[in-house]
Amino acid sequence: MSDIDIRAVAHRFGALQALDGVELAIGQGEFFSLLGPSGCGKTTLLNIIAGFIAPDSGSIAIGGRDITRLAPNQRDIGMVFQNYALFPHLTVFDNVAYGLRVRKHKPELVRQRVGEMLALVRLSELAQRMPHQLSGGQQQRVAIARALAIRPQVLLLDEPLSNLDAKLRKDMQAELRRLQRDVGITTVMVTHDQEEALSLSDRIGILGGGRLQQVGTPLALYRQPANRFVGEFVGQANLIAARPAGDGVFEAQSHRIAADAPLRLRADGGGGGDGGNADDGAASLFLLRPERIRLGPPDDGVSLVNAVRGTVREVSYAGAGLHLVVRLEGAGELIVAAPESLFARLPEPGLAVHLAWAPHDLVVLAAERSTAPGQPA
Repeated sequence: MSDIDIRAVAHRFGALQALDGVELAIGQGEFFSLLGPSGCGKTTLLNIIAGFIAPDSGSIAIGGRDITRLAPNQRDIGMVFQNYALFPHLTVFDNVAYGLRVRKHKPELVRQRVGEMLALVRLSELAQRMPHQLSGGQQQRVAIARALAIRPQVLLLDEPLSNLDAKLRKDMQAELRRLQRDVGITTVMVTHDQEEALSLSDRIGILGGGRLQQVGTPLALYRQPANRFVGEFVGQANLIAARPAGDGVFEAQSHRIAADAPLRLRADGGGGGDGGNADDGAASLFLLRPERIRLGPPDDGVSLVNAVRGTVREVSYAGAGLHLVVRLEGAGELIVAAPESLFARLPEPGLAVHLAWAPHDLVVLAAERSTAPGQPA
C-alpha cells in the first residue's frame, strides 16, 4: 500500500527545470531516500512534499488524501532539518513539547508524550538541558523526538547527519534506523551521501537532471543500475565501451591488452534494469565494479577474454581495503578494490599485476532514461 503518492510533479526556478514530471509511490512504513548530485532536484522534491514549495504541476497525496495545496501545518508531517532548528532559549523538554503545545494539547498529555519521546531517543535524563549544552548527536535526537511527538503520518529528513563527524555519523545512522523501525513511520530522507542512503534505506530514488533515473533497493541499484548515470553515481565503476566481435565476444574500444590487441570481453547477457542484452549484436557499454576484479601476480597469464596484465599506477589505503588504479599494458586503466590482507605490505606504483573477472561481473548499461516508475515494494 502506498503512503505517499507523487504524480507528475514538475517545478521550475526561472530557466532551470528543477523537477520534470516525477512519478513516485512510497510504501507505508518504508524508509525511502532521495539520492543524487547537487542540483538534481531532491531537496526541491522534499520541500514540495513538506509544503514549503508549491509544484508548478502534478499532485502529492499522503494516505490517499490530496495535500498538494495544503499549508505545511495541515499535512500531518514531521520534519528534521539539516541544522536541527532547535529553539536555543527552550530546554530539551520544551523543544519536544513545542508542537504539542501549538496544537493546544492538555498539559498532562504533553508531559506524557514528551516523556515517551525522550525515552525513545534515550535522552530522558537531559530533559532540562539547553540545546547548547548538548552534543551534535544529542541535538539531532532532540530534533527527531520533536518531529515524532506530534505523531505525524510521515517523517521528512533533510540531510539529518551532515553536521556530525565521521564516527558520530556512523553511530547515528544505526540509531536513526532503530528509531524508524521502532516507530514504524513512513520516512523520506534527502542525502548526497551514498553510503548513508545504501545502509539506511529500504529503497532509494536516484534523481538526475530533475528526473528519477531509477528506483530500487540498495542492492538492485548497485548490482543492476538502469543506465550510465546510475552506474557512475552509485559506488565506483569501470565503464568499458565495446563492439561485438562474434561468438558472444566483445572488443573494447578504449582498453587494450597490447598496442594492437583490444581487451576482449564476454558477459552473461545480464543488464541493469531494461538495459538490453550483451549478445544482441549491438555495441554495448559495460560496467565492472572494482571489487569484482581478481588481482594476482603477473605470471598468472592472460586468457583470451576478461583478463589483462597491467601496472599499478596509484594506490590508496582505506583500512579494510586498498583502492588501486591499474594501467593496462596496451591502453586504458581499471580501478581495482582489493582486500588489505592480500598484500604483506602496501603495493607501490610500478608493480606488475594480472587482472581477471567472470562474465557475470559485467553489467550491460542502457542509455539514460527519463523517468522510472516508483512502486512500493
